[in-house]
Amino acid sequence: MTQIDAGVDKAWTERPNKSVRAGVKGGEVALYIYTSGTTGLPKAAKISHVRARGLMRVFKDATEAHANDRILLTLPLYHATGGMCGVGTALNAGACIILRRKFSASHFWQEAIDNNATMLVYIGELGRYLMNQPASALEKKHKIKKGFGNGLRADVWAQFVERTGISHLVEFYGSTEGNVNFFNLDGKIGAVGRIPRLLRARLPARILKFDVETEEPVRGPDGLCIEAAPDEPGEAVGPITHEPRQRFDGYNDEAQSKKKLLRDVFVKGDLWFRTGDLMKMDADGYVYFVDRVGDTFRWKGENVSTSEVEIAASSMTGVKHAIVYGVSVPGHDGRAGMAALTPRDGIDLVGLYSHLAAQLPAYARPVFLRLQGEVETTGTLKYRKVDLVDEGFDPSKTTDPLYVFDLDKGAYAPIDTPMFAKIVSGVYRL
Repeated sequence: MTQIDAGVDKAWTERPNKSVRAGVKGGEVALYIYTSGTTGLPKAAKISHVRARGLMRVFKDATEAHANDRILLTLPLYHATGGMCGVGTALNAGACIILRRKFSASHFWQEAIDNNATMLVYIGELGRYLMNQPASALEKKHKIKKGFGNGLRADVWAQFVERTGISHLVEFYGSTEGNVNFFNLDGKIGAVGRIPRLLRARLPARILKFDVETEEPVRGPDGLCIEAAPDEPGEAVGPITHEPRQRFDGYNDEAQSKKKLLRDVFVKGDLWFRTGDLMKMDADGYVYFVDRVGDTFRWKGENVSTSEVEIAASSMTGVKHAIVYGVSVPGHDGRAGMAALTPRDGIDLVGLYSHLAAQLPAYARPVFLRLQGEVETTGTLKYRKVDLVDEGFDPSKTTDPLYVFDLDKGAYAPIDTPMFAKIVSGVYRL
């Protein structure tokens, strides 16, 4: 363990003179943070001084962090959740950071115990990796009482709380570059935040009715967008204004920046930021993440949420990881569901379909399967789907075992070259 106490003791204790930052304005770019790159190449998002300060201080009060806290931080510091929110919380609270070079699911709880951690910073994938580990007594021998992060799925969240005893989790939603932010301060499992009816004016983010096929918001006869009904999935958007929290500074790529802009939303001439995320809000104002735009697809005339299918597939015994996406099939409208599964010790394919049939409507059950080894992830442990979508169910593009659902037998059949030819020619019935 490296101790930095001696170096800190030698650090300058006086506040730097204002001349050091003379001319620096809050709206100017302080740094760039690259997006995670789950759906393509990472993009450099501009982070202003105002946004940086906001990211660094928002979770101090939300988690009631104080100087006695010891924050276990295993996320990469080059992304906002770890490097800005995690480090910023410690700096603003005067707390200690327990910094690990790399996240290890098998060593996480022992590290928490050895370092007397009282708080953690997570992303959803971190929770899922921990819950994929065999249950251990160490999961409740630590001193962690609270934490914050984003992307914790409802099924993993409930299991995480039960197994670890850490119930004070502040789940949030927000992109590095965006102006749409939600915070779940009351611990409702599955929700990323809430917009109470009385606070709608102060929390201006909205969810728009959305067309999955065109990947555009639905517009009415007047050409304006329509707000989604309660429990109806739609794209989350936020108004772009000159107010610091509602600005969108964009990327270092102007073309990519323009793709995030939406005009004439509720009033002619207004300008909104597109999150690229489908969300829904219930009657009580709780907001839930549904899927990424482009991940949700239509099959058999119905919308299929990849996250919903992933939750169902992941709950099957023998499945370690499940990545779901849509693939194009010649002669068929929409996209057929495909699941890339990482087996734990082997998967019962007959049992898998029975399991999925019990939890999903027929149109949402994966048509194709791919059994693969350890999955490729981004620096923040998120799955990369780009290559999987490109390779599809073509056996010439991968050595992984591929399967297609046989409607007559009610089971999955292997895909070889002749079978692939039958599928793409339309001879094989899907």
